[in-house]
Amino acid sequence: MVARMPPVCDFDRPAPDFELPGTDGAMHSLSSVAGKNGTLIMFICNHCPFVLAILDRIIRDARDLQKLGVGVAAICSNDAVAYPADSLLNMKRMAEDHAFPFPYLHDEDQTVARAYDAACTPDFFGFNADLGLQYRGRLDASRAQAGPADLRRDLYEAMKQVAEKGRGPEDQIASMGCSIKWRAS
Repeated sequence: MVARMPPVCDFDRPAPDFELPGTDGAMHSLSSVAGKNGTLIMFICNHCPFVLAILDRIIRDARDLQKLGVGVAAICSNDAVAYPADSLLNMKRMAEDHAFPFPYLHDEDQTVARAYDAACTPDFFGFNADLGLQYRGRLDASRAQAGPADLRRDLYEAMKQVAEKGRGPEDQIASMGCSIKWRAS
């Protein structure tokens, strides 16, 4: 396991558009997942210990943000040939087993991860209603193990601010996780 940290937020960078298949059998685009008060795009995967440690918190925060008018989607971009745990079939199982309240999308050719400059799993991209980047930070202070239940909810608090004010916090702490598993060129 090699931990990576993404760069800090590039404020107002436009959200790259996409059209990807979901575990629900439908195609999803940026506009179809966007919320009236903001949009959260998460790069996750099935096997990363950083994601698995906070998966219940990701689901909790997604539900809470959706109540604030923030659209949420998760994308798996890992090379499923080298990492079969991240195949579309296994993504479907994970989404069903955990009752994901958001679309879980498969970026098989990795073009969406490259367009977003995704670096790790989890990597969170929080956009305002105009689809300008406002948050690229961590969920909370958990790492490869979940931290205490009362940790500050960095992602939720930041996206709540984005939903209410259209602007994310100036101070953000980068997420940390496993590197995206890129296909061999």
